[in-house]
Amino acid sequence: MPDQSIAAPVSAAIRGRLLSFHRPPAGPDDLDCLTYREDGLLLVGTDGRILETGDWADLRGRVPDGVTVDDHSGRLVLPGFIDTHIHFPQTQVIASYGAQLLDWLEKYTFIEEQRFADPTHAAANAAFFMDELLRNGTTTAVVYGSVHPQSVDALFAEAEARGAGLIAGKVMMDRHAPPALTDTAESSYRDGKELIGRWHGRGRQRYAVTPRFAITSTEAQLEAAGALLREHPGVHMQTHLSENTDEIAEVGRLFPGARDYTDVYDRFGLLGPTSLFGHCIHLSEAEMARLSESGSVAVFCPTSNLFIGSGLFDLDALSKPERPVRTAIATDVGGGTSYSMLRTAAEAYKVLQLRRQNLPALAALHWMTRGNAEALGMAGEIGSLEPGRWADLVVLDPAATPAMRHRMKAVDGDLEEELFIQVTLGDDRSVAATYLRGRNSHLRQTGA
Repeated sequence: MPDQSIAAPVSAAIRGRLLSFHRPPAGPDDLDCLTYREDGLLLVGTDGRILETGDWADLRGRVPDGVTVDDHSGRLVLPGFIDTHIHFPQTQVIASYGAQLLDWLEKYTFIEEQRFADPTHAAANAAFFMDELLRNGTTTAVVYGSVHPQSVDALFAEAEARGAGLIAGKVMMDRHAPPALTDTAESSYRDGKELIGRWHGRGRQRYAVTPRFAITSTEAQLEAAGALLREHPGVHMQTHLSENTDEIAEVGRLFPGARDYTDVYDRFGLLGPTSLFGHCIHLSEAEMARLSESGSVAVFCPTSNLFIGSGLFDLDALSKPERPVRTAIATDVGGGTSYSMLRTAAEAYKVLQLRRQNLPALAALHWMTRGNAEALGMAGEIGSLEPGRWADLVVLDPAATPAMRHRMKAVDGDLEEELFIQVTLGDDRSVAATYLRGRNSHLRQTGA
């Protein structure tokens, strides 16, 4: 019998097919890595955290009078998706035609990001950005702002108003960008310090020190980034690493004293367990060893890597048992081509196939939930349906589209096959609902 004591009053109850991981899958067919309830009930406390999960038959009597059960019977209820690398100022850059990384930045991104000096523009885009995340079932994201502090203020304010938690930061760039997008080592340090004081640890918000990448930061600015990390333990750091061969060559020219691209960041104290490095495609053995030793995270951005033609992520190389590198997965909008973590996982599968590697459905869904939470050091807060975690949830419809509905007829009760169809064919239409702290924050319109 379930424990009859509940720590806080029940404020919400969600019924559905509950699925949550408690460890990484060892491979296909490893269903012992998860907890699955065909007809489950999740109870949420007034603090927005999960109180209890169990079978509907056992817990239905625990729903207080006046609390309506949100009934998603037949649909999967999972922890909300976590996106570990996405650019807030690039919502109107996504799907920009035909360029390699450095050209793409100059032709599209730097032009668009200048508009975020306007707080009204930043606020309007923050509302759209949060709408789009929630429509795709993403409840936590690690986000790049623009160089303007007001862009990060707008983003955090929007997330706070909705009850969401973000990790975000002001981009630091003091060279090789338009004058309207450059700061200085001193101003970026000052702005970062003020933003950390204003937002880091305020409710669910967390700050990330954000040098864009080595090409756009001088040594003085990278030193300022390292100083912010040293002075504010617990903040994250995000940047880009080894995305494109031309980029790597330019970094070598700008930092001739560094052993390699990773060493540029290492020299300024930017590696560590809270450091997220986007892309990590063309790494040497020495670089992977150093990332492993430092506990840093390599972030796989498959749709971006394909769209910009950067290269193919090598998961097996990063996962060698003798020096494993922690990994995460992300959309990287706007170089990435979809806000959907499901679409992202589908493209990750294809990238790894080209590497003669594999991504089973269980591994993909673990990665975008508990796996990404662990990469952020937040598995005690998000990423699973365990009691005490925030009740951030995504509800997936197995029959969201005619093609999925037709394909599902051949599944015959095989959960893993169903999950692979969801990962392969799913997108924003699969998301029937998204919850933040147990409150419905997105409900798919009938017929959408």
